[in-house]
Amino acid sequence: MHYSIFSVQDHYPALQRSLPEFYQQLMEQGVLADQLGYDTFFVAEHHFHEYGVIPNPAVFLSALSQRTEKIKLGPAISILPFHHPLDIAENYAMLDIISSGRLVLGVGSGYLKHEFEGYDIALEEKRERFDESLAILERALKGETINSQKFHSIRNVKINILPEQRKVPLYVAALRKEAAYFVGKQGYHLICIPYASVEHFSEIQYIAKEHQQGAIDGNKKPLSAIFAFHTHIADTDDQAEENAKEAFNLYIETRLYAKQQTYDDIIKSGLSLFGSPETVSDKIVELHQMGINHLMLLHNFGMLCPKLVQSSMLKFMNEVKPLVDQKIAHSITNSNQ
Repeated sequence: MHYSIFSVQDHYPALQRSLPEFYQQLMEQGVLADQLGYDTFFVAEHHFHEYGVIPNPAVFLSALSQRTEKIKLGPAISILPFHHPLDIAENYAMLDIISSGRLVLGVGSGYLKHEFEGYDIALEEKRERFDESLAILERALKGETINSQKFHSIRNVKINILPEQRKVPLYVAALRKEAAYFVGKQGYHLICIPYASVEHFSEIQYIAKEHQQGAIDGNKKPLSAIFAFHTHIADTDDQAEENAKEAFNLYIETRLYAKQQTYDDIIKSGLSLFGSPETVSDKIVELHQMGINHLMLLHNFGMLCPKLVQSSMLKFMNEVKPLVDQKIAHSITNSNQ
């Protein structure tokens, strides 16, 4: 199993935390994630609302790259329809160079109405814009000369900086199994946030299976999939609820246009990793049995106290991860007997 950190960077300007303070807290969590051995530090891109306050992940992650050594860095996701694809290629090529080849590039089409209105882009165009931008982005990162005429007028242009990695890991966001199938068939890795699309924990397996089936049907090599979960680890399930319930419910209040699941709802649906090390490790073993081997953990949400965020990050790697390893090893041993 691989474990990464993800933050939406939901901010609450009416409450007692300034934006500079929040950015500093995120930096400190990135440094801690590096020290603890998390795989990747992902940040979301959002605009024009406290829903999220990092409009350009490449800027934030470039700064974080200078304070970390091993952890990979990436957007989850870069919203391609909002930007010129050559700008995206240049920004993230720079990040890969500055970080010595640690870029993991998550991309998607976006879905928030106010963001499309802010950029004066019709929601009906988002799929075509995404497809065109992704094709240009991939070719640009390879150093190819680009020509394009539909949404972006590009004539015989190639970027003059290329990423350090020969092939940057590229993940495409999808919420539903039908979209996951298409992502796999096109040969792309997958990023998915289950709580936004499915009704119950057991349904996650269908998204993972459809993604892999798409890869098979498209004659692609085996692909990776990352699934995101709100996470808080405490000594007991009750303590986890006491720590995280108010913060999670505050977070939910800012979720525009998405279905609303309170803390009690998400405990019932199972679409979170809240609880004791024993409780959470059992759920991760179930995810492993579904064929899922990479999780993005949202420890930071709803103005949760930074000390509690860091405590949860520590408990996960020091207590949950060893339990998961033991349980998976035990399961493999039993199956071989």
